[in-house]
Formats: sequence, C-alpha cells, structure tokens
Amino acid sequence: MSKVKVDYTLYLVTDRKLLGERDLAQSIELAIQGGVTLVQLREKSLSTKDFLQLAIEVKAITSRYQIPLIINDRLDIALAVDAEGLHVGQEDLPMLKARELFGPNKIIGVSASTLEEAILAQQQGADYLGVGAVFSTSTKTDAPEVSLGQLELIKRTVKIPVVAIGGINLTNLKHVMDTGIDGVSVVSAILAVEDILMASKQLKELIR
Repeated sequence: MSKVKVDYTLYLVTDRKLLGERDLAQSIELAIQGGVTLVQLREKSLSTKDFLQLAIEVKAITSRYQIPLIINDRLDIALAVDAEGLHVGQEDLPMLKARELFGPNKIIGVSASTLEEAILAQQQGADYLGVGAVFSTSTKTDAPEVSLGQLELIKRTVKIPVVAIGGINLTNLKHVMDTGIDGVSVVSAILAVEDILMASKQLKELIR
C-alpha cells in the first residue's frame, strides 16, 4: 500500500465555533462539493470520545468523495478512524515519533514558521508543511507571523509541498499563491461564511 496522492490546493481546517448552529459534517460536505481538496479535523476542546465520534462521521464523508482526511495533533484518533494523515505542530508529538507510530504510508504534515523548522521537518520525513500565519488570524491567536517573502523562501528551499495558513481569504489569496506555494489552508474564509458551498467555489476559482 502506498501513500494516497494529495491535492493540496484548497485545504480546509475545521473550527466548529465558526459554524454557530450549523452541523460540522454537513458543512464539510458542502465545502468538498465546492472544491475543497483536503480536510483537517482540528478539535482542541472535545473529549476523546466525542472527537472520535465526530471523526468517524467526517471520515465517512471524506471517503465518499475520496478526499484525504488529516487529523490535527491526535495520533490516537487518526489511528482509530484510519485517517489518511496527521498534522503536528512544533509543540505536538515529534515528527520522527509520529512517523514511527503512524507508519510509512500515511501522510504527516508539520507546522513551520521559520526556514529552520521547515528544513528540519523535511529532513525528518514530513510529507508537507503548513506555513504561517501569513496574515493575522482569529482562529489561532498565538501563531507567529510569516511574511510572504519568508513563505516564498521556504517554498524555494524545500522540496516537499508547502501550504500557507493564517487569515487567507478572497482578497489576499492571489498574493499568497504568487509565492509559488502548493495550496492554501483556510478556516474562516469557508466556515464563517453563510454560503459554504459558494465560498469554496469562489476560492477554488481564484486558485485556478
């Protein structure tokens, strides 16, 4: 079994707080229908039991559309639902340990905000990098900022795919894509919008 082929162009990271009364699983399905190519389930406040239940529900949807599911930070959940990938931050499970436990055929992404972090993650076998925050973001207030120049430098230096994250929306998307990166990771630009399907379509059009 080899790794699944991944299209990083429009990478949705979840945040249920942005949805209000709307259902997360349904919202993810609408986003996929609109053009999202990759989904990361990020749940910092749920109990393990509830996170697992949610992950099972979301995995059923992503599998139906053949979209890889990445679990943020929680290797146990990723293993339990047989997710295609895991994303780890600088303070999470170390990359080498994640690979040892998750196996050679799974996707592992690493957050990086400096060139040094990016190079190390690549050396340790990361499949892609999440680089940011390129703009200030309300969904992750503690994220260090990365300039577009730094983003471009990281992309030119490493050989693995680079996805930009942090405050990316319709108005600044083009500037980010101009750095040559492989895709953008969005949260609010899809989930905080009333028409999720339309928001995803608009972002996808702009990327094209």
